[in-house]
Amino acid sequence: MIELAFSILAADFAHLADEIGRATAGGGTIVHVDVMDGHFVPNITFGPPVVKAIRPVTSLPLDCHLMIENPDEFIPAFAEAGADMVSVQVEACRHLNRTLQLIRDHGMLPGVVINPATPVEMLSEVLSMVHHVLVMSVNPGFGGQKFLPRSVERIAHLRRLRHELGLNYRIEVDGGIAHDTVASVVEAGADMLVAGSAIFQPGKTEENARDFLRVARAAS
Repeated sequence: MIELAFSILAADFAHLADEIGRATAGGGTIVHVDVMDGHFVPNITFGPPVVKAIRPVTSLPLDCHLMIENPDEFIPAFAEAGADMVSVQVEACRHLNRTLQLIRDHGMLPGVVINPATPVEMLSEVLSMVHHVLVMSVNPGFGGQKFLPRSVERIAHLRRLRHELGLNYRIEVDGGIAHDTVASVVEAGADMLVAGSAIFQPGKTEENARDFLRVARAAS
């Protein structure tokens, strides 16, 4: 099933509840929350208080991507705030399997994230533990970046591994995903599509979400 995980990083924060409602009306089924600490990536965004504020305004799953150092310290707070899915960067985790288990122990679905320069093989020992693998198709830190074409082969590689290992993790992709790139990532095997700039636009958010999903599902 192809799902749109709309990234609130591109939304109008002054009307966030309305923005989430419009993206949901257009068919979005996951709220993607980009958490940045200014250390692991060169930007600062949201923390658990924002997740807690969003939780009462939507019944959709809250998908929190932790682009932060020392994620273990913050996993309990995201669980308490109402997160449903938490993904961590392989590059930021000293003991990755312990971190993924901590996410699961707090009642959330664990995901692992790889940056563009990180080999897919780095994930081989934890693929059986995760609900989803998030492939970054830009270098993380800012919205609105241009899609890196090599990401398509990385997604296809993860799909082959899923088949060979008999696993059922989902494949999520984030970065530069728009109407002109979505078909290629879906054809490669992605089924959770993170999009922000392509969705949130004054007066057009619902329409953009609907059109985006139409293109994505046609490619599947």
